[in-house]
Amino acid sequence: MTETVSGSAARRGKGGRKGLKVERIFTTPGVHPYDELRWERRDVVMTNWRDGSVNFEQRGVEFPDFWSLNAVNIVTSKYFRGAVGTPRREWSLKQLVDRVVQKYTETGLRQGYFASPEDAEIFDHELKYALVHQLFSFNSPVWFNVGTKSPQQVSACFILSVDDTMESILEWYKEEGVIFKGGSGAGLNLSRIRSSKELLSSGGTASGPVSFMRGADASAGTIKSGGATRRAAKMVVLDVDHPDVAEFIQTKAREEDKIRALRDAGFDMDLGGKDIGSVQYQNANNSVRVSDEFMHAVEADGSFGLRARMTGEVVETVKAKELFRLMAKAAWECADPGIQYDDTINAWHTNPETGRITASNPCSEYMSLDNSSCNLASINLLKFLTDAGTFDVAKFVKLTELIITAMDVSITFADFPTEKIAETTRDYRQLGIGYANLGALLMATGHAYDSEGGRSLAAAVTSLMTGVAYRRSAEIAAVVGPYAGYARNAEGHKRVMRKHAAANDDVRTLDEMDKALHVAATKQWQECLKLGEKHGYRNAQASLLAPTGTIGLMMDCDTTGIEPDLALMKFKKLVGGGSMQIVNQTVPRALRKLGYQQEQIEAIVEFISEHGHVVDAPGLRHEHYEVFDCAMGERAISPMGHVRMMAATQPFLSGAISKTVNMPEQATIEDIEKVYYEGWKLGLKALAIYRDNCKVGQPLSAAGKKEEPKAEAAPTEVRPVRRRLPKQRPATVTRFSVAGAEGYMTASSYPDDGLGEVFLKLGKQGSTLAGVMDAFSMAISISLQYGVPLETWVEKFTNMRFEPAGMTDDPDIRMATSVMDYIFRRLALDHLPYDERAALGIFTADERAMQANGEDPAALHAEEEVDHETLAQSAEITRPAAPSHEAHSSMEVIESRQGRTADAPLCLTCGTKMRPAGSCYVCEGCGSTSGCS
Repeated sequence: MTETVSGSAARRGKGGRKGLKVERIFTTPGVHPYDELRWERRDVVMTNWRDGSVNFEQRGVEFPDFWSLNAVNIVTSKYFRGAVGTPRREWSLKQLVDRVVQKYTETGLRQGYFASPEDAEIFDHELKYALVHQLFSFNSPVWFNVGTKSPQQVSACFILSVDDTMESILEWYKEEGVIFKGGSGAGLNLSRIRSSKELLSSGGTASGPVSFMRGADASAGTIKSGGATRRAAKMVVLDVDHPDVAEFIQTKAREEDKIRALRDAGFDMDLGGKDIGSVQYQNANNSVRVSDEFMHAVEADGSFGLRARMTGEVVETVKAKELFRLMAKAAWECADPGIQYDDTINAWHTNPETGRITASNPCSEYMSLDNSSCNLASINLLKFLTDAGTFDVAKFVKLTELIITAMDVSITFADFPTEKIAETTRDYRQLGIGYANLGALLMATGHAYDSEGGRSLAAAVTSLMTGVAYRRSAEIAAVVGPYAGYARNAEGHKRVMRKHAAANDDVRTLDEMDKALHVAATKQWQECLKLGEKHGYRNAQASLLAPTGTIGLMMDCDTTGIEPDLALMKFKKLVGGGSMQIVNQTVPRALRKLGYQQEQIEAIVEFISEHGHVVDAPGLRHEHYEVFDCAMGERAISPMGHVRMMAATQPFLSGAISKTVNMPEQATIEDIEKVYYEGWKLGLKALAIYRDNCKVGQPLSAAGKKEEPKAEAAPTEVRPVRRRLPKQRPATVTRFSVAGAEGYMTASSYPDDGLGEVFLKLGKQGSTLAGVMDAFSMAISISLQYGVPLETWVEKFTNMRFEPAGMTDDPDIRMATSVMDYIFRRLALDHLPYDERAALGIFTADERAMQANGEDPAALHAEEEVDHETLAQSAEITRPAAPSHEAHSSMEVIESRQGRTADAPLCLTCGTKMRPAGSCYVCEGCGSTSGCS
């Protein structure tokens, strides 16, 4: 986007240096970027679906017509400033972008970044174009604060420090509170605090860092970040040689035991329940900082010394392997602690003369000096995939230049929560450019996430981004000077630049796309080294991979950060109201890339719409299954697939990667040990795991809280009553064929509607199969008459897989994974209302056709009415209400396909289930996050 000016036309910056000349890439001379778009007015009304309350309402907001309803809702409710309902409230995306970009442009011009006012104007237009076209986004604090009367805080990530004094500990509490109040998160290392096995000067025993964590945890649980909807995010780190490390490792695991005991005693321990507040240490992510010495001791099954904080003497010797296993066991039980690899982190540290890197931000992607901060921005990678299937390298390079320039300008005008953080950040100017939509880019280009080709493409694009960022940093240093701490760290910084360039040389490309990216990256690193040698660098750090939760939704990204696609089905809100479940739009794009014809694509997409996965999809070749592997579902990516992707990109990042390695519920402690060990061997800086269903606290149910029983009420036993069918009842007989195996199904109903009996004929009379089917039929029929809802059986038996399986002769159910799968799909189509079927992913042929055309199949059933009250009154018993299966988020869509509950919290604002974003969670409905934004 920009280039260094030469000649007499160049504007002189500070110290007589030349300014930057800015060229147009996206915009047209004489045309404002807003004028090239079609804008439309929309009404934003956001509700909590659980109780129907309105959380937010603003009508008549203005956005480009291609922005999704979700993106519009999130930007309007999160980022527009001014009191709602007053003339001071922002109502257009133009106002928001103008407010932010104007501050960047004015500051850059005033500080001598640009060669002329004309270059500043081009910078202004290019930045506005990129933002309104969703090419990238700044992190949330920029949108919250820049251009307002509030402090101009632009950083989302902070690292604090604490020493072994009560004054320092109390200052830590205060600093965290200020940062949480400002809408950001913080991390710190507690290893300077004396252990509980060391003496105080008064002769008493020290409390130890774990005791002080309690106070900080309570503070974090009380303060809502920014006065908004998410709790404070924090990271607590302890070195592996600290004498209290075993206690630290087990803190959260012990609290999980407490939750189990309280839950079993009848206390409300649901996530958000009234009694969960008694549980400690839940507001922080915990990580153990391990050294190479410790990991080598684990390899050798040797001993390892735990050292006093004040003297460095060994106070206790432990078996390294046993301590390592304790970490894995605690993570198996509750997902904490994570692991950070200290020697790897500091081997890539550009400022070793200033001090070591001891901690990270809450999501583990920002790692730098104590008392520092980092402002982030993320590029939407999918925007650079052309219709011809190539990656637009030139525009990606220019956009990266533009973003780095803008981010560095922001440090010049930014405010900070403490003076110590302000001083360090201004002296070292840490930046964090990253990207989102990598998973979607890989799928759209026909690359499996867990494949050599996928990792090669990811490595090449990450190397190019960081190479451009540091090359631009050197160019800015030529204009306004290197960062203040550069002189004392020059050799260390240049050493790390050479390490990045050497890692780039080791990348092995496999196809034309990653080859083009790698060629460009190699050129950028060569220029970076040359310019850095001459001018130094403006920024101590340049890149990392953040969760991109809220801003990912703002950019309409399918995938966040470095993550793969969550699943092939997603939840989509419709502009006219309502919602529908759709197959990710990346899927047909990938199928076209893989060479499938339109008819084949439609059939595969229809299969995914019904089943939620690609296994046995008609016409899809088995070697292409891996392209559609996701984080969850039928073909979930293996834990080591996630680790290998992190390892492919880590050598090209200044910081680290916000990502959680998901592991199945059946994973063992040994599996976690392997992941932690391989993360070290592969050169990661940090790693966290999450084993499905390892947490006890579950999201609140839609039914709400149970009422307390009255003291005077005598206990009564409630038993279900069988409601028998009359001797004469309506029935339907269905002849079916599954992969050539023929059978008959007779389904009888109550006269007032409702299935009550099923009999199946399959196999020869007297055969074992026929006898088993008779017994199965009686069991199902009796359970229906005792009140078991049909949808429960449908959930359990659809997608059951055994032979015979394959094509059927039913136009509504083209493929079946077994006879059971077919039977219960047919029963659902014949006896369940549309809403319940849709939640289970079961549709007729006509309904699927409407979905393919972008229409809402619910319109087919608008006239259908069922008087449930009359049915209930006519029944001999009142059946318990079945839980609602209607999906309100992509996570709930995935749950309906998997037939089990996913471990994800409910949004405190709108009640929907959140989805993972790096090591945090984000709400698709309102943009709230559980960690850094």
